[in-house]
Amino acid sequence: MNPRDIRLAAAALLLATAPVLPAQEPAPDSRGKPASFEFKNEDSIVFLGSTVIEREQRYGWLETGLRLALAEKKVSVRNLGWSGDTVFGHARSYFGPPEEGIQRLSAHLEMLKPDVVVLCYGTELAHEGLSGLPAFLSGYRSLLDLVREKSPDVRFVIVAPPPLETLAPPLPDQAPANKNLASLRDALGKFAGSQNAFFVDTFQAMGGMPKPGRTEKPLTENGIHYTEAGYQKLASEVVKSLGLKTPDVSPPAIDSLRKAIIAKDFLFFNRWRPQNETYLFGFRKHEQGQNAKEIPMFDPLIADADKKIDDLKTAALAAAKRP
Repeated sequence: MNPRDIRLAAAALLLATAPVLPAQEPAPDSRGKPASFEFKNEDSIVFLGSTVIEREQRYGWLETGLRLALAEKKVSVRNLGWSGDTVFGHARSYFGPPEEGIQRLSAHLEMLKPDVVVLCYGTELAHEGLSGLPAFLSGYRSLLDLVREKSPDVRFVIVAPPPLETLAPPLPDQAPANKNLASLRDALGKFAGSQNAFFVDTFQAMGGMPKPGRTEKPLTENGIHYTEAGYQKLASEVVKSLGLKTPDVSPPAIDSLRKAIIAKDFLFFNRWRPQNETYLFGFRKHEQGQNAKEIPMFDPLIADADKKIDDLKTAALAAAKRP
């Protein structure tokens, strides 16, 4: 490691280990790491992050796995992922500065008031390099502080970005990018500890640094964006890393539940990200702003979708218990 990288690593470590207010943690295992993350009945769970989080709603595997693994506990799950986003809210800002994106996120957090937030940020550092790591961790800490302002008792799960894949030419070799992600993973693990957050190492769980000669079927479309099979594996690894176990439910029951979750996510997406938001709430609201009153009309539809999901989960678990 050259002197510049050493300085960057030291700065990142100082930011990652900055003190925060104490929070209650699950009992640690023999290695000092919490053995499992504690979900509570009626938890409001929010997924927050960039592309890997937003695209999860296309497939619904992570929420399906979580709901089944939580068994009798009832939870709500909302996906606030935004492709290309950063901890600074860049993608959420539309036409304005990053601060506008953070303001938009703040309003959505105020609306949801989450009990648990599952975050996955940092994939951009794979190609941008680690020179931005100190600023990234500082921005991450500010983001967590923003969530705490809205929900003082919130519990965090910080997820390391999964690895990229090197596919056949002309697609690029992702080995250098994965080296950056491995270093980011290490920094995020320390950062999560300093923030009393549960850490999930999906970088390692999804394969880590590629092994020479490995010939498994690709899990991404292009080395970056995961396929449905990729999300299915990713969801399984996250659920397992949280200390949960998915019950043995029949494939048809899982399929019905997952389709209901995807339908709910579609309703919620249109609730918080309407396609004509500029006309409804932005600088052109003088043209169609009167239609903004229709957006909250999604809420009862989403509530009905949640009830359907709970009913399907209950039926699936009951069927799995029958001899």
